[in-house]
Amino acid sequence: MKGKWPIPAGVVSALRKVGMDIRDARRRRRLTMALVAERAMISPATLGRIERGDGGVGIGSYAAVLHALGMLPLLRDALDLSRDAVGQALNVEQLPKRVRMK
Repeated sequence: MKGKWPIPAGVVSALRKVGMDIRDARRRRRLTMALVAERAMISPATLGRIERGDGGVGIGSYAAVLHALGMLPLLRDALDLSRDAVGQALNVEQLPKRVRMK
């Protein structure tokens, strides 16, 4: 039996915003749910769940919808190193203090 894991409140909030943004992007493009679902190769019901920010939908389905809307580069670049200030700071901390010639 599958257990349902609780989703942190911040994640729920972020997924709801992503879902609303996807819905708005679809509507701005004047595309029906049926057409976007077909292009993303998912069911219209799954697209509805995505637009509501359902955390139970796989990230692959979210990516397929972004692809169908021509917005996949936004996902691809979301975790780019240039946007990761914490990662960059940690990387700088690991640099050697001195460099010596052998």
